[in-house]
Amino acid sequence: MQKTALVLGGGGFIGGHIGNKLKDEGFYVRIVDIKPKHDFWDHNKICDEYIEGDLRNPRVVEKIMHPIEGNNGFDEVYQLAADMGGAGYIFTGENDANVMHNSAMINLNVAFEASRQGVKKVFYSSSACMYPEHNQLDPNNPNCEESSAYPANPDSEYGWEKLFSERLFLAFNRNYDLDVRVARFHNIFGPMGTWTGGKEKAPAAMCRKAAETPDGGELEVWGTGQQTRSFLYIDECVEAVLRFVRQDKFMGPVNIGSEEMVTINELAQMTIDLSGKNITIKNIDGEEFYGKYGFPCPVGVMGRNSDNKLYQEKMNWSVSQPLKVGMKFTFQWIDKQVKTFQPQQ
Repeated sequence: MQKTALVLGGGGFIGGHIGNKLKDEGFYVRIVDIKPKHDFWDHNKICDEYIEGDLRNPRVVEKIMHPIEGNNGFDEVYQLAADMGGAGYIFTGENDANVMHNSAMINLNVAFEASRQGVKKVFYSSSACMYPEHNQLDPNNPNCEESSAYPANPDSEYGWEKLFSERLFLAFNRNYDLDVRVARFHNIFGPMGTWTGGKEKAPAAMCRKAAETPDGGELEVWGTGQQTRSFLYIDECVEAVLRFVRQDKFMGPVNIGSEEMVTINELAQMTIDLSGKNITIKNIDGEEFYGKYGFPCPVGVMGRNSDNKLYQEKMNWSVSQPLKVGMKFTFQWIDKQVKTFQPQQ
């Protein structure tokens, strides 16, 4: 019998890549997203069904969770749907109510229906944003070990909602035997994702800025640029997720990310080098930023880096691709998008 998978939020960046991988593996793939279509993927490539639906509506979730004909329940459900974006969306405070309400409603509906409809496994994508702010003040020594999550003190409402939903899915495991896997993503990036409009993540934003900036110009970096982060390329993310989902010894939560930590200025310079242009980094902070954008400079915590010891211990596998390799692929793709949609005169 053909295996079946349901990808919630499959119209988004990570969901599209997971759908593509599952389809290549021979799964019957149903994607559900609030968007009428994926921005970049051909639907025939990533799924057998693409359903436009609002997962905040319990009736919609009940309907789309129904098993494929001839199947007793989805073999794998990937819950990636969320109201989210980059720093300009998450950290200004202007979207906090929507972020918490929309994502919590989705997860409440999904956990409940999955427990009722014979789903065999559910993957929930949490985020490194749920780690305590006080463990991420030192840019050179952030602590993002899984056991450091409590006492809880995320730096954003997005992080608080992620922490709540982790506990939600694990509670459904304890009380209703829902087989769950919970992973905390650390800055996943790559082609076929949002690269403009305010919801793009830092690697995509840097690639867009470098592609758009003329030779001899300036590339704007929010904050001092000394904030540290690690970034994981999408192909390794998908591999890590599928390995995690398909083992039966460990539910998580567990980090999925890279341990190659860089400053934001180093990320910007890497992108400039890939562009081949002579571009200067311009850091914008404090009053200068406020005057330009009308809200405080959204930079997030000072330091964040994936701690992969637990994943390596449980899965006997680790990510290995250097950041620069993934950034090269990403810059080439975004540079093409910029030239296609914003042709030079």
